[in-house]
Amino acid sequence: MKRYAKYILALLLIILADQGSKLWAYSHMQLGLDHHIKILGNLFKLTYVLNYGMAFGLQLGFKYGKLLITFVRLFASLYVAIHIVQSLAKPTHPLWTWGWIALLGGAIGNSIDSIFYGVYLNNAPADAPMKWFHGQVIDIIHIDFWSGLIPSWVPIWGGQEMCLLPIFNIADLAIFLGLAFIFYSFNASAALKTNDQLTDFIA
Repeated sequence: MKRYAKYILALLLIILADQGSKLWAYSHMQLGLDHHIKILGNLFKLTYVLNYGMAFGLQLGFKYGKLLITFVRLFASLYVAIHIVQSLAKPTHPLWTWGWIALLGGAIGNSIDSIFYGVYLNNAPADAPMKWFHGQVIDIIHIDFWSGLIPSWVPIWGGQEMCLLPIFNIADLAIFLGLAFIFYSFNASAALKTNDQLTDFIA
């Protein structure tokens, strides 16, 4: 069990940091793009917004689309957890395991919003078929290179006020870093394997 303690601790820290920051925003900030807490001027600030769909606000265009998104997140989290347990049973690049841990922490963090926030924070849209599994994900981290109103003729996002970079949360950041770690470790392992094959061939 001691072998897994550091991974369990890291996973819990990601989830707690993510949920803590979201609940703090819910309790202490006004909702909307017009309200900010500036950290580094207009470039880096905290902005409390809600995301009903997937990354970048994309949604599935049918009644139970959000429910499907939530269940996909749950099954993805289960798959990642199983993969982590399997990878710990064999030697792997350290960043490979840490990448999957970060990915799982981020997936769980956003799944909590989707499952529970519609009920406990009452943030499900008015037209949602139910509050359970239809909560909106809280985003807060705002790197503002540009923001404004998208022209109405633009597909999907036309007429909406948006930012050049989407506002995100700690769970999103963990997922991004997790994927980066996995990609790097995969390439590093592939390169090492290739070098070993070349060495064996030359020898």
